[in-house]
Amino acid sequence: MPKLKTRKSVAKRIVKVTGTGKLMRRSTSAQHRTTGKSRRTLRQAKMQLVIHKGDTNAIKKAMPYA
Repeated sequence: MPKLKTRKSVAKRIVKVTGTGKLMRRSTSAQHRTTGKSRRTLRQAKMQLVIHKGDTNAIKKAMPYA
């Protein structure tokens, strides 16, 4: 049986998989053009978010070995 390929575009966006199987992702708005954003916005954008349950099945198919 051949190995399955991982979709790299999905793998780059997923930060980690938790012990219970939830997928975490980075927040938006903290990468560039940060000079006009408030400190609160940037501080909150550093946090990782849980990906919604409805999206996890498609992501897990794209990342077969995660």
